[in-house]
Amino acid sequence: MNVLFLCTGNSCRSIYAEAVFNYLTETRHHAWSAGSHPAGEVNPLTLIWLEKEGIPTWGLSSKSWDDLDVRPDVVITVCDDAAGEACPLFLGKAVRAHWGVPDPSRVEGSKANIEAAFSHSFDALRQRIEAMLTLPLDDLPPEALGDALQAIHQTFSQNGGEST
Repeated sequence: MNVLFLCTGNSCRSIYAEAVFNYLTETRHHAWSAGSHPAGEVNPLTLIWLEKEGIPTWGLSSKSWDDLDVRPDVVITVCDDAAGEACPLFLGKAVRAHWGVPDPSRVEGSKANIEAAFSHSFDALRQRIEAMLTLPLDDLPPEALGDALQAIHQTFSQNGGEST
């Protein structure tokens, strides 16, 4: 199964999701990330946080969905529409789900506030991905998979307060 984590800038959240998914999953599943308007570079704090968590960062880059060489089976958008972010619409035949997570790169203030935002976004995505990987991904029909992915987001949003 090919999973695409998609957001606008592809510099923080979708990068987190790609790295975490590939770190936690079996080799028959693989994740990529992309953006509709990529920032052109991965936010350095994203890479620092991943390294702190022991997750490899080699090969991670901010890229456009136009540059993907793979057709995704699943597309999960991670933009925070509750904060007024425009969520890209992927026009493929993939199963789609939305896991809105606040963008840590938009947080201003003290170093502690910024680090807390990166930690919160990382934790929110890791929880969802861990739950996703408990699903029988190879056996679920597309509609059931989409429903299950959306239910994962709803469960963690109610517990953690992220956007829906």
